Amino acid sequence: MRDPRPHTGEPPALDLLNTRWAGARPGDLLADLDGLALWLELTGVAGRVPADEHTRLALLDARDAIHAAVRDGEYAALNAILDRGRVRRTLTADGPEDVPEVADPADLPGWLAADDLLRLLARAPERIRQCAHPDCVLFFYDTSKNGTRRWHSMATCGNRAKAARHYARTT
Repeated sequence: MRDPRPHTGEPPALDLLNTRWAGARPGDLLADLDGLALWLELTGVAGRVPADEHTRLALLDARDAIHAAVRDGEYAALNAILDRGRVRRTLTADGPEDVPEVADPADLPGWLAADDLLRLLARAPERIRQCAHPDCVLFFYDTSKNGTRRWHSMATCGNRAKAARHYARTT
């Protein structure tokens, strides 16, 4: 299965949010088990987590919790996701290692995404953004030098906004 999402390559927390998109062909990668299996593969947790309905529902809960935290400043659901796991730190022959631990393997992908959101928030919370196009629901982490990126993709949403402004000026 080819990844049908219009925007990929974001940090795990935002990549999870971007499994749902709007536009001419709206979609939800996590609507079925095939999409779940693809997302688990792309995020590197396939094989450690069953691609079953229990995992899909746990991941949908995590996606909703991350969305509520990012969009609405509501943290209760995110904290409930984070309560499902922890990081065990160990020292190995190769050096320090952080090992995520969850009681239920189905919680691992969502817990990892929630933990990633904490990392993004600690680094630069103002750089977590939703695309400025009014019809777009996608998120991105602004890595531009001056931190003024407005669109998840200049090639799609940015160009549409520019074309609309040009049309408004010329008519």
